[in-house]
Order: sequence, then C-alpha cells, then structure tokens
Amino acid sequence: MSGPGNEAAWGRFGTGFAATAVLLGLAAIGFVAALDPYGLRAVPGRPPGPLMDSNQRFLYPQVARSGGYDAAVIGTSTARLLDPRDLDRAFGARFANLAMNAATPYEQSELAGLFLRHVEAKAMIFALDVTWCEADADRRRLTFRPFPSWLYEEAANGAVLRQVNWRSLTIAGGVLLHRLGLAPERIRGDGFAVFTPPEWSYDAPRAAAHIHSGATALDDTDASETEASASDGPMPALAWLDGLLEKTPASALKLVAFMPVNLAAQARPDTAQGARESACKGLVARIGAERGATVIDFRIPSPVTRDDTNYWDALHYRLPIAKRIVEGLKAAESDGRDDAAGFYKVLTPH
Repeated sequence: MSGPGNEAAWGRFGTGFAATAVLLGLAAIGFVAALDPYGLRAVPGRPPGPLMDSNQRFLYPQVARSGGYDAAVIGTSTARLLDPRDLDRAFGARFANLAMNAATPYEQSELAGLFLRHVEAKAMIFALDVTWCEADADRRRLTFRPFPSWLYEEAANGAVLRQVNWRSLTIAGGVLLHRLGLAPERIRGDGFAVFTPPEWSYDAPRAAAHIHSGATALDDTDASETEASASDGPMPALAWLDGLLEKTPASALKLVAFMPVNLAAQARPDTAQGARESACKGLVARIGAERGATVIDFRIPSPVTRDDTNYWDALHYRLPIAKRIVEGLKAAESDGRDDAAGFYKVLTPH
C-alpha cells in the first residue's frame, strides 16, 4: 500500500543510503591514503612503509622512489635470493633487491627505469634469464599477474584514487596491523625475502624429481621459455638493456649476469634454442663492453649447475648458492677472469 507517508519514508531511506555510501567511500579513500600501502608519498627523506603485499609489482616502486638505496638488483626469482646485505659488503653500496617473480623483461625495464630516474645509482646488477633473448619480448610484455603501470609513472601522487579498491584496503589493513605490532612485514624493507622452503626441509629425491620432470615445487616461477626461433632473429629486449645501461651513471658499477639455472633447464648447444642463447650472450657481451659493464655467465654447465642437490627445482638454487653467486660477482668484477672452478665465465665480444 502506497501513500504520501510511504513515499516520504522511501525518500528518506534512499537519501540516507546514498549518504552512507558516500561517507563509507570517503572513509575508504581516507583510510588507504593515510596508510599509503604502496608508498605514493615515498621520496628521499620520507622512506616507504612496511612492504605488505604479496605482489612485488605493487611494492617495489616505493622502494625505487624512496632514495634509501643507491644500488639495485633487477631480475626475476632466479635473483631473489641475492641478499642485499651480502652485496653491500661486497661492493660498498646500499643495495635493494628488486627482482620480481616471473617478471618479463618489460616489467624489469620499467622498474629499473623508475629506480634510475630517482637515484644517482652507485651500482646496478641486471640478472638475466633467457626471456631477454626471446623474439616476442616486446609483444609479451605482461603476465597474468596485475602490473600497476600507474605506480611506475613519474608523478605517482596523482594515483591516490586509482589505488582505492578491495586489495588496497586489505593491504592498508596489513600496514596498520604492522604498525600496531600485530603483523610482520611480508618482505624486508630492501626488497629481500627468502621465498624458498626452509633449508632444513630440503628433500633431495623430491627436488630431483621436480628438476627432471620439468615441474617446479615453488608457487611463483619464471615465465616458461617460448619456442626457439632462429639464432639471428630479433631480440628486442636487448635494446631495453642497452638503454638502461646507458642511463646508469658512467661512474657506477655495472654488472650483467646470466643466472645459474640447473643444467636440465639449459638448452643443449646443438639445438636451435642453444644456438639462440649463444647468440644472445654474444650480443649482451657486446652491449656490456660498449656500456662499461662486466658480463658474467653463470648459465653454463658447471660443478654447481650439474649438481641437483644445489636446487629446489630446475630454476631455483638453494641459499648457499646465492652466497656463492655474490662471491662470484665480486671476483669477476675484480679480476675480469673466468672462475678457476668453472662456476662462471666472463663474457667479452668476439
């Protein structure tokens, strides 16, 4: 039954509902803006807050803009275990590890470019996988993981409203819990986190099964390799690498390193993919020489990559190997020679 009274009641209800929705929306915007879960306000002198998201693509822009670090590791999960504190001691810089799970060369380039625009870099380590050699790297720029391009823009402060969604509300809540001492940060402030299982849980037979089945025991792996193309085919991502090395200050330490995946993940030299990888390494060596970078190749048959007990799966080595990589980077940078034990080669143009 309708009437003037009912219509007035419905009008009051509609007005109240709309006002409540507006107030809740404003409260959500204010809550996220105040907690700043993605560090939109991070600048030199104002460090970012705790890193609470699980997607590094959302977290690392604030580390890059913060000015708290003058050196960075750029790469994928094959470089995530390089501890910035070990790198600090080795090279006398303040490192952030900005390697992201399954990051494409495009995503890595965007993050490296952001870092180099905000920091007078003292050192840069570009940790490469064969995705940098792929013919379609300029077309296959993203993965299924969300990539917030607005966080990589020069003026991220204009993105306050773009970060207001359920995910951001959840992460802002995590930031609040951390500040209240009720939750630990997900990733250390310099970007480092041990994403592999605890060393005490290592199971060699299980790891070997993953290595040789082509499967992986880890949740976040690097993008699978695409079909091999001709060794003289285009490698568009290498132009991005060249540009990043050019933007890195001439006085900075520049290291480019192919990461040491297990031998099972390396292409045989007598295959099309093997020929392409070899050609790619030659091009990277030439780029490195032109830009004053030392190019180190850990992606070779070696005592480390042949030994399955050094790996959780075909791509991801164990923590002790990460320390050996840092030692190898330092030695290669210092003397410019291949490792006597065969762990790595220093690549130069032929």
